[in-house]
Amino acid sequence: MKKYSASRPYIGKKEERYVLEVLRSGVLSMGPFVERLEKKFAKKVGRRFACAVSSGTAGLHLALLAAEIGKGDEVITSPFSFIASANAILYVGGKPVFADIDPKTYNIDPKELEKKITKRTKAILPVHIFGQPADMHAIMSIARKHKLVVIEDACEALLAAQNGKNAGTFGSAGVFAFYPNKQMTTGEGGMIVTNDKRLDSLYRSMRNQGRGEDRRWLDHSRLGYNYRMPELSAAVGLAQIEKLDFLIKKRRHVAMLYEKALAPLARYLALPKTAPRMTHTWFVYVVRLLDPRMRREKIMSELSKRGIETRPYLPSIHLFDVYRKLGHKEGELPVSEAVSARTIALPFYSELTKKDVGHIARMLRAIITKK
Repeated sequence: MKKYSASRPYIGKKEERYVLEVLRSGVLSMGPFVERLEKKFAKKVGRRFACAVSSGTAGLHLALLAAEIGKGDEVITSPFSFIASANAILYVGGKPVFADIDPKTYNIDPKELEKKITKRTKAILPVHIFGQPADMHAIMSIARKHKLVVIEDACEALLAAQNGKNAGTFGSAGVFAFYPNKQMTTGEGGMIVTNDKRLDSLYRSMRNQGRGEDRRWLDHSRLGYNYRMPELSAAVGLAQIEKLDFLIKKRRHVAMLYEKALAPLARYLALPKTAPRMTHTWFVYVVRLLDPRMRREKIMSELSKRGIETRPYLPSIHLFDVYRKLGHKEGELPVSEAVSARTIALPFYSELTKKDVGHIARMLRAIITKK
């Protein structure tokens, strides 16, 4: 029985060659591959500066620190995300304020967002979920109206765009992540992009234990962190970004295969749709069960028995124990909670073929329809 993992990175000969080059150089940290990756990434995304860090979470932390978000400051964000987007707000002493999501795109709903603004609100942290941008035109309009900072969590949406403008390039900073299931990978790693030279200098200092801008050894001018990206990770990332257009093209092809293969299940499943004016770059392929009586865990278990790994993407952040202790509860964000209870991420990676997707679709159909 062929087995299908939930995700798998696309690694080739160039990644191996670049990693060997780093190993043979003896320079494993703070070397030329990080700098080369930063320059290529900034150009590819469309920002003046890109600062490589150890993870997307680290990037969000530094972006919030540089924006001077602190104790008691409210930051409005999405509950339908990986937990790191909200946790980073807690790291700096801020208060995550969750606004409900759009039931079709699963991104934060700008109308709900504006309802959450108070005199303590200092920033908006939109999350571009599953490879599709949030409505940044509406969000930036709200931010300007209320004089709020915007930091974008674009960790799942590399080269996704609204009206041709890339996710991560609307606000003062955008943060990307390179975990192995992303559009490109460095193993672990992330990137902060900005057009503001002062912010970029702050990110570079804080990622490196607060070292001063002159980068003198053991000269630390502020509180900092060990958030550097290793050269080995950057070597993988450089090879990946050099074929990024190809990687995204492959993901779009797999998404198209799923759309066709699952079309006969339209009465059972809501398939992902790309909103008007949006460019989708497909982090994962998530379907939603339409009938609340359908038992998601049972379906996922049956798929697992057939060698098909799936994930319950995504739980609503406000219902995790750590956030319940802060006063959150069921019923608070009904759209996010309903979506969280019924979504399933199917196997999704570049090497899936038409035959593979057809097999997964047939197994899913057999389980759902019990035929």
